[in-house]
Amino acid sequence: MDYLADGGIFLVRSVTGLVVLFLNLRFLMQASRADYYNPIAQGIVRATNPIITPFRNLLPVVGRFDLANMFVAIACQTLGIIVIFFIAGGPAFAPVYPLWAVVGILSSILNIYFFALIVMVIASWLAPYSNHPGLALIRDITEPVCEPVRRLIPAVGGLDFSIIVVFLGISLLENSLLVRPLAAILSMPRGLIIGF
Repeated sequence: MDYLADGGIFLVRSVTGLVVLFLNLRFLMQASRADYYNPIAQGIVRATNPIITPFRNLLPVVGRFDLANMFVAIACQTLGIIVIFFIAGGPAFAPVYPLWAVVGILSSILNIYFFALIVMVIASWLAPYSNHPGLALIRDITEPVCEPVRRLIPAVGGLDFSIIVVFLGISLLENSLLVRPLAAILSMPRGLIIGF
């Protein structure tokens, strides 16, 4: 029976993590003003529209930030936590679950930036002039984060040190300043959310 519960929890974590990943990607695409006509961006928008559209009239887009998108991401993550605790035999709902969901979403967004930057570094060595839609989308998402650092620390001898600084910033936010401290304050269990 424990194996069945573990399998159910794994399945819920995976599905919830995938849905939240797509919602967070859509949020970052809009916040960074990524190319809407990119085929991968269009696929993400089409995949997430059915769950965001019902909330669009209640929660509009404010500047670059899509409130409906973030509400749905928090709701999906909270629902995933509720189902996991139900399967595990824990409390069906606790007021702290939505706060855990927010911590999970912050962690997911930082992970997206972390892995996107790794892909950018590898692509700069292997395919520096590639116009692949995936690389173009990653460039669109990471550029607003790297550009301010690049202005402070210009490239030296063709080497761009801004990515190293952004990596350090992500690590600080994840481990020391934001995600892990919030998780500790909220007594968030480890392994509840993918990537955390």
